[in-house]
Amino acid sequence: MRGPVFFSSSAKVMAPPEWVYDLKDAGFDGWEVVAEGDYRLDTAEGLARIRHLVETTGLRVTVHAPYGDLNCASLNYPILRESIRQISACIAAASEWTDRVTFHPGYLSPLAKLDPERAWATQKEALREIGRTAADHGVLACLENMISVREFLCRDPGELLGMTDGVEGIGVCFDLGHAHTVGVVHTFVDLIDRADHLHLHDNHGDSDEHLALGDGTIAYDRLGCAIASGFSGITVVEGRSVEEGRRSLGVIRGWD
Repeated sequence: MRGPVFFSSSAKVMAPPEWVYDLKDAGFDGWEVVAEGDYRLDTAEGLARIRHLVETTGLRVTVHAPYGDLNCASLNYPILRESIRQISACIAAASEWTDRVTFHPGYLSPLAKLDPERAWATQKEALREIGRTAADHGVLACLENMISVREFLCRDPGELLGMTDGVEGIGVCFDLGHAHTVGVVHTFVDLIDRADHLHLHDNHGDSDEHLALGDGTIAYDRLGCAIASGFSGITVVEGRSVEEGRRSLGVIRGWD
């Protein structure tokens, strides 16, 4: 890869932080903080923990905004407002270290299924508000494509790019593991030069397993050169452990 490679693990958000100190020795250039659990940026304790880790590891940082129980397409107004608030607060805090924050799109609740066009418009307006916060803080907030759950918005590149096109402060994160569950990995790779941020992991096409590259059925051996030549930004390996991340990193370095 021409760009830096970071590591991220949603499986570690409740774990003691010692694992972060292994990332540099594993060969990673940085860490994508998943701002959930004990690593949230909207609490004094969480913010202090991340500051300490950044200072003592010397790692570069990007951030994944919180997503648990949030829905930026919700037609339940208090839930919508809280979702926007948490993502925006994370972006503001993250700007201390990075200009890239990834966040999830919303999904169709049982109510929203009765009026999906209204849910789409609600998500679009939420993006405008989140994007203004991002632009004010010098951050590009990257909306991520989602897994094969029919209620999720932005599962294919057309919907992801259509949702974000022309919105100030908003970019896109291509997640090829998510794309594999939808059967559109090759379509995303064909558009890889449109990505502002990239997540890589593997699975068998049925669920979001977050396996090491090569342990699932994504054809990284055939797609690697196209990914490496088409994308020069920050690539994030999402994994369950640093050791699995190390194996993924070996695959990626083989594309150079």
